[in-house]
Amino acid sequence: MGNLSRRQALTLGVALGLTGAAGTAPAWASTGAAADADAGTGPEWIWDDKADPLMVSMIEGGHVPAINTAWASWVNNNDPLPAGLPAEFAGYLQDVNRLPSWADPVKLARAADFNRRRDLYLFMLYGLGSGIMSTVIPREAKSVYWSAGGAHMQDRAAKTFTFGYDLSQLGAFEPTGQFVVTANKTRVVHAAVRHLLPQSPHWRAVADETVPISAADILVTFHSLGTYVRRRLLDWKVPFPAADQEAFLHSWQVAIHLLGVPDEHIPQTWAAAEKQSEQVLTPILTPSTEGIALAEELLGLTAQLDLGVTRGFLNEFVRYVLSDDVGDWLGLKRDYVSAALVRTAWPAYILFREGLSPVMPGTFYAIDQMVRALAMLFLNEGSSGTTTPITIPTGNRQD
Repeated sequence: MGNLSRRQALTLGVALGLTGAAGTAPAWASTGAAADADAGTGPEWIWDDKADPLMVSMIEGGHVPAINTAWASWVNNNDPLPAGLPAEFAGYLQDVNRLPSWADPVKLARAADFNRRRDLYLFMLYGLGSGIMSTVIPREAKSVYWSAGGAHMQDRAAKTFTFGYDLSQLGAFEPTGQFVVTANKTRVVHAAVRHLLPQSPHWRAVADETVPISAADILVTFHSLGTYVRRRLLDWKVPFPAADQEAFLHSWQVAIHLLGVPDEHIPQTWAAAEKQSEQVLTPILTPSTEGIALAEELLGLTAQLDLGVTRGFLNEFVRYVLSDDVGDWLGLKRDYVSAALVRTAWPAYILFREGLSPVMPGTFYAIDQMVRALAMLFLNEGSSGTTTPITIPTGNRQD
């Protein structure tokens, strides 16, 4: 995918990656995690003390439209804050728009290079793996569905796509990169949703929490993205040196920090991340009415473009990268011819791309076309060259 045009990668998975779901008494990075959970002091009881009260003030004061207009031009990490922001809001951004002191520029640069070298695998896993997995994380699916963006999934996917692309681009964390700004915009959107979604009678009727998007929820989403992707790359035997793995984790650690998760709850090693994921992600995967609807809409959007593959192929690829259980939960119709093709073509595709086989599989161009078309579908609703700006919502889904 190295020759795709600007910002055509890592879309669908991140499209649903704004919120997550947590299990009970998880093994968070801090010590005494189970006791903390019982005492109501673990990350599932942590939201965002800085951004949350600010966004209550901005929403109730009617400032959001002006903010959305003003910060549309605020893109690069070293851009000055735009004029037209409320003073309180500008002061907050000035305070948080920086990397943590422990960020390692060498590791971040290596992570960016890894993302460039492995972009196709990452896109497929983030897209048809993590993205669809998010629809069987009940809290995440319900929060996404009943928020304002849930009624316009293609637009929401295009907006959220910016987070994944900016995280993966070369120089993402450098002054001329864009991820620090993008992460801080996303953090503000989270805070707005925390204020708005509890006002939705539809969400309250199905939610098992009173306030969405806790620090625990964000960490669970990380596991459905970073931890899951690392595991699959290893399963597929894609060359993944230890230094690349460490750099990949570090880029996610910085990203999680920028989203407001306290450092003491961020996994410090992949072993800790795997332990955390086994306790808080795997046990809570289950279907919901909202998740089934979101999965069907996201996969159904592909019918708008000529992908060069059938819907049956997409269904079977989802089953391949997740499981038949997930496919059954979501009601993905079986296509056994495509199932056999996926299970033989994709491993052959990896072998050819990695130079481990001189034989190019006959499905090479079909898979390549599918990847390109999926990227374009969520790239500013099918237009190339730009992304849809991240904007702060002012309401919820109404129907």
